[in-house]
Amino acid sequence: MKIGVPKEVKPDEYRVAMLPVGVEELVRRGHHVLIQSDAGQGSGITNDQYAASGAVIAMNGDEIFAESDLVVKVKEPLSQEWPLLRKGQIVFTYFHFAASLSLTRAVMESGATAIAYETIGDGKRHLPLLTPMSEVAGRMSIQEGAKYLEKPFLGRGILLAGVPGVHPATVVVLGGGIVGANAAKIAAGLGANVFVLDVNVDRLRQLDDIMPPNVTTLFSDRHMILESLRQADLVIGSVLIPGARAPQLVRAEDLKIMKPGAVIIDVAIDQGGCIETSRPTTHSAPTFVVDDVVHYGVTNMPGAVGRTSTYALCNVTLPYILELAEKGVGAALSNSYLARGVSIHAGNVTNRAVAQTFGLPCHELDNLLTS
Repeated sequence: MKIGVPKEVKPDEYRVAMLPVGVEELVRRGHHVLIQSDAGQGSGITNDQYAASGAVIAMNGDEIFAESDLVVKVKEPLSQEWPLLRKGQIVFTYFHFAASLSLTRAVMESGATAIAYETIGDGKRHLPLLTPMSEVAGRMSIQEGAKYLEKPFLGRGILLAGVPGVHPATVVVLGGGIVGANAAKIAAGLGANVFVLDVNVDRLRQLDDIMPPNVTTLFSDRHMILESLRQADLVIGSVLIPGARAPQLVRAEDLKIMKPGAVIIDVAIDQGGCIETSRPTTHSAPTFVVDDVVHYGVTNMPGAVGRTSTYALCNVTLPYILELAEKGVGAALSNSYLARGVSIHAGNVTNRAVAQTFGLPCHELDNLLTS
């Protein structure tokens, strides 16, 4: 099979979807790998390193899409890449379809098979390809939040950790999953007062057992969210429903009860955001202000730390890439984890959450593959 790795075109995206060791493993199995020139530059990986592992270096993305049976990316195809998708091709990347009807329709119309990193797993909390980027984003959310609390960035002008004799910041984390747990751990380590809200009491018990004393777990309901927002200096939105649009837990009118200069980091923005007033932003223009509250909505947070993120991502994607290279989309018939990642196949939506988000019919993947 021909496997292609294009250079990411999303602004300020420095990750790449394959390491030289991945190229080596695929070539050793008899596959052909095309890497777009300078695709790994943002992660500190050179063309020479890829070539030494057996890759063919392609000069542009058009060539990658035209010649590859399997295209492996990091971020969803942008509008300029949609015309390059073709019938029978497999595209393996983060898609986050529920946040974009136009992307969903473009992939359906192309006839390509879209396999989404973020929904591969057991259908519950085990999402092995999403977990490493959630860990990065959770840790980064506190790093970014601490920066934007500074007055030059229109924040409250407070130090997250405080100093002796002065209160530390109050950090509210909405959602106690991988992102939320990592955010809480870093914020607590810096000395902030941290509140983690979730609707899963078992998860709250787990977090209560492992977190330091400056982390308080709270059951998430409307009243508790409002009470927490009143106290918050920094809010981390980290709610996830696999494949579906994120629920909006903070309404526009809720901002009026928050402190002027408070900061919201909406990590759920990839899935539409869990803050009503959030919107997607970029690393070059990451924030905007609504009702004196600073909003951060960068959709590819881990892309800023490309080297760390690339290695963390490729460590977990390679086994699936090897399986797809050997069996094509038919690999989903024997791998239930991989099957849950197939969101669109031959013009049909096969992910129930995506179908429900846009009111589209949902088709059983097994029936499509065996018909």
